[in-house]
Amino acid sequence: MRARQHGETPVISEHQFEEVIETRARNPDAILHLARGRKRRAEFDEGRGLFLLTADDAARANLQIGADPVALGNRRRLLERLTYVLDHPAVDGLIGSADIIEELLLLGALHDKVVLGSMNRSGLAGSTWEVDDRFTAYDVATIAETNLDGGKLTLRLDWRDPGTNTSLAAAAGVIKQLARAGTVALVETLPVISESGRVRVAGERDQLLRALSVASGLGPTSARTWLKVPLVHQFEDVVSATLLPVLVAGGDPGNDVGAAVARWSQALAPSQVRGFVAGRSLLFPADGDVDRAVASVAEALGR
Repeated sequence: MRARQHGETPVISEHQFEEVIETRARNPDAILHLARGRKRRAEFDEGRGLFLLTADDAARANLQIGADPVALGNRRRLLERLTYVLDHPAVDGLIGSADIIEELLLLGALHDKVVLGSMNRSGLAGSTWEVDDRFTAYDVATIAETNLDGGKLTLRLDWRDPGTNTSLAAAAGVIKQLARAGTVALVETLPVISESGRVRVAGERDQLLRALSVASGLGPTSARTWLKVPLVHQFEDVVSATLLPVLVAGGDPGNDVGAAVARWSQALAPSQVRGFVAGRSLLFPADGDVDRAVASVAEALGR
């Protein structure tokens, strides 16, 4: 993976970009054809540690990167960065909303990659109903029809919000359906606290221990359930709450790459931790050096 210099040809040419727009307008059936023909990996977990990107934040109006509140609002910029990073041999695939997955299919960027469809995106960032995150994106039938490897769902747990109970019941039903379809359910369960009309994730060990315990027991089977867990202090204690496969949600390595690699390597040490998930802060790191950010995760994974 080579750093592109200013003025070089973009990852997505003007012709490719216009072709995606034209196909969307005039030949939408091509998307399903490409999805069904996509080359998939023989195994979801190949035993070497998964490295997945996330590309589903925009679908719930979470466009901010650093100080720019709408940085993800430029779709071409986002697709260029995704195709560039997905081309790295250490990157196994992504979690995305349907629009982004379809556009990456049209760009030929998802062959031999792990692809998970993001399922509930109605908990819009900053909304008064953020915890009530309903299933408005992928459903199980479409995940199966479009040849995806599974679905990702987010569950926010607020002990003071009775709407959490509705979300729990809906999540349990989706986990059951995904398991019956023979696909993975990646569950991101986040304990949250509502303060002054805003929702924040409670990153304390005990809160996350409770959340993982709840996530592990959701649905009539956990046979195909994986968990996405934020990297927090005392992470090893947190993941001791489950024996289900865990993916660490990480981020920008910052200025001290060595410290970040050491921190990530330590988080990846427990046997149930099977890989790493990275999103906006890796795709658009603060220092602008995406190559360095990707290489840092690859090093932590031993790639």
